Amino acid sequence: MKTNQFRMRRCAIEGVEAVEADTAHSFGRHTHDQFGIGVITRGAQRSASGRGPVEAGPGDMITVNPGEVHDGHPIGDAGRAWRMLYFDPGLVADTVFEISEGRAEDFVFSRPVMSDRSAVEGFVRVHAAMTQMRETLASESGLFLLIASLMERRPQIRFAPPSVSRAKALIDEDPTAVVTLADLAAASGLSRFQVVRAFSQATGMTPHAYLVQRRIGIVRWMIAKGTPLADAAFAGGFADQSHMTRTFVRAYGLTPGAYALAFSG
Repeated sequence: MKTNQFRMRRCAIEGVEAVEADTAHSFGRHTHDQFGIGVITRGAQRSASGRGPVEAGPGDMITVNPGEVHDGHPIGDAGRAWRMLYFDPGLVADTVFEISEGRAEDFVFSRPVMSDRSAVEGFVRVHAAMTQMRETLASESGLFLLIASLMERRPQIRFAPPSVSRAKALIDEDPTAVVTLADLAAASGLSRFQVVRAFSQATGMTPHAYLVQRRIGIVRWMIAKGTPLADAAFAGGFADQSHMTRTFVRAYGLTPGAYALAFSG
């Protein structure tokens, strides 16, 4: 793959997306709606995550939780390359439920970077099974083994203060709606300045940045379902398709059109 290239791959199981990248692109703070598991295959990167600042190099496994604010910057001019699998939360929840025989509650990855050779080898097998479209059995079996190897008995879950949770809930109720700082202040019981400060401290994003991420998440889901780009931009609350495209590239590193091609035909 050439440098500054992103490739979406079809996967054998519904609810899984595969991305391969080789790039020097720096990603600003953003979130994903899915769980992400991947491996750095070349170069290194530095990133801020909801679990602290981290660095990852060749052979390291990286993880991200749904809604976790993170970024990514290459270390050195040569950039870095990685492979990622993104899993819908429902798929992970069902997998964890079966692994734990119904005993597990909320599950998150507690370590953003791991140097675990066996886990990496497990990821490589799952990635190959998923992207080479082998029989479902190979992909499902590998997924169970991979998640089981990453599960910890007592994952640490970080909760936002109730005031921030109320502000987030107002945005989450309808991310496409017009919302003002006064609306968020009223919902949270804080002043406008206090809600900006508390929201940013708790989530790593300003309220506006969080709203944009929720909207681009809607767009990504609609494009994956085959919605035309202009219609997806309108439904996601963007002023026009070009605005949506710029935001999509900043968040995911590839254009909405390239993302749509991965789900066509």
